[in-house]
Amino acid sequence: MIRQSKLLIISVLILFLCEVLPSCHSATKGEESISGTIVDTIDISQPESPKYTEMELKLIDFGLVDVAEVDSTIGVFMVYATPDNFLGHVLYPDIHHAFAIPAMAEKLAKAQQRLKSIRPDLSLLIYDAARPLSVQREMWESVKGTPNVSFVANPAKGRGMHNYGAAVDITLMDSAGEPLPMGSKHDYFGPEARIDHEDSLLANGLITSQELENRKLLRRVMTESGFITCISEWWHFNHIPSIRAKQELKIIDIEE
Repeated sequence: MIRQSKLLIISVLILFLCEVLPSCHSATKGEESISGTIVDTIDISQPESPKYTEMELKLIDFGLVDVAEVDSTIGVFMVYATPDNFLGHVLYPDIHHAFAIPAMAEKLAKAQQRLKSIRPDLSLLIYDAARPLSVQREMWESVKGTPNVSFVANPAKGRGMHNYGAAVDITLMDSAGEPLPMGSKHDYFGPEARIDHEDSLLANGLITSQELENRKLLRRVMTESGFITCISEWWHFNHIPSIRAKQELKIIDIEE
């Protein structure tokens, strides 16, 4: 009993000392202790991860810009940074932002403004933008000898507009960040993806009237902002004609 009483007294004394002595109190840096003095503690916070990967910094050095730096309200979901694409594996392990030549980034901001003036509840959503030639080579190797070979440009014979930073794959999304239905997925290479016979697609039940209206709205804001459509892909828009790109722009030939 005496021993238990002594332990109780010691416990009470410890609690009393911790109430009156500042050194017993923990405080974050900049917090006031009971005595009113500022208590400095060791900063154990983790350093922030760099905003851009090494590859993305190379794209910036090449002269491209992050579209989000021009208009942060435009959504970005880089499909090739995920396995959720027609090849089924990641092609952009170190590209997570949408990059473009500066003039095209400005056009995208203009298109976003036009869209907001018509439908304030909607935003543009980028699926793909600038694509290094090294990735184009990998895409070609992945489809060579498969039924998808006709849908990927052979980098040995020509260059796609993405390889100049002068093309964008894009759609519309709602205020919750959900893509609007467009009649087919991005990078779907069936007839539903085409824009030249949409009335026939509608008549045959391959796309709905709402999906057609969504496509038309996307095309409206993009073409009114200076973009050029692609007949076989509702999501693809070019900044300038390909012949001009070959004359005026540089290929993004940057190794991973």
